Amino acid sequence: MSGPASSKRPWTPGAGARTLAATLHGGAGMADIKLEVISTTTWAGSGNGNQVPVTNYSRVYLAQGDSWFSLGAVPPWATTNVLEGIWLKDRRLAVDCGYPGRTLAHMVDRVTDPTFDQLLAGKLAWPWDGLLMSGGGNDLIDALGVEPHHEREVRLLRRQDEWGSGSSASRYVCEEGWTTFRGHMLAVLDVLLARRDASRNPAMPVYLHTYDQVTPRFAPAGAGKGPWLAPALKAYGIPPDDWNPVADELIERLRQLWLGAAGPARNVHVIDTVGTLRRADPGTKGNSNDWENEIHPNKHGYGLLGEKWREVLDP
Repeated sequence: MSGPASSKRPWTPGAGARTLAATLHGGAGMADIKLEVISTTTWAGSGNGNQVPVTNYSRVYLAQGDSWFSLGAVPPWATTNVLEGIWLKDRRLAVDCGYPGRTLAHMVDRVTDPTFDQLLAGKLAWPWDGLLMSGGGNDLIDALGVEPHHEREVRLLRRQDEWGSGSSASRYVCEEGWTTFRGHMLAVLDVLLARRDASRNPAMPVYLHTYDQVTPRFAPAGAGKGPWLAPALKAYGIPPDDWNPVADELIERLRQLWLGAAGPARNVHVIDTVGTLRRADPGTKGNSNDWENEIHPNKHGYGLLGEKWREVLDP
């Protein structure tokens, strides 16, 4: 799958990151260096990373997330992930627990992801310099997938007989369902922070990110993998001309949810990426602008998102 050549914009990962020996970053006397990402198997195989040269890194992060963070990106031959697009002023390492399709609730479930639990607060725990998180997108997709016959408290969209008046995209959003979703997300985040606070790293900063404006379209990531948003909006009878505004409304609500949950008191930080990517063209079924499929950026898009992470992690 590939879009027209004209949809590609040139990208270089930061000033001086064209090569490791390129122009120095910010006059600091050090070339930009790509964030090194390793699997949990590489880290845990030797026990607490004893065979990983941690002294070679200025920072060592724990990372957890969905397909935007996973080493098995979707699809692996055409895309990458946010972590692979981060270039920093010094050498740093991330131990990555990310997995495609994982919801935030799955990430903090000791049964679903026991390795992350051990790395965060168990026998494999380390004095991490931060927890990098990519979560909330799959939770939103799952909630959108609730069918119209269910009660309002568990669905994010209104049936046609419930649509409000006016032209705002919010008339399609079921406020009762959003209240349920918002409460669930904040409760799961509280569980994550409670486990952090009970670990050997109670002051560890947590970094979350917002998503960007997606174009609902029938562009799967492969056989049996999507699309996700377009079928849900179609099932509720929402006119295609309103698909982008509805998606933007929900992405903005999720953005505000994370921004409201952040703050120095809990040491939670948000990398705000809304408006970073050039959205896909409606009706396309493959790679378009900065998107490989309906909900995953392409390599160029992930590189642009990596720049946003750099702005927060470098200082």
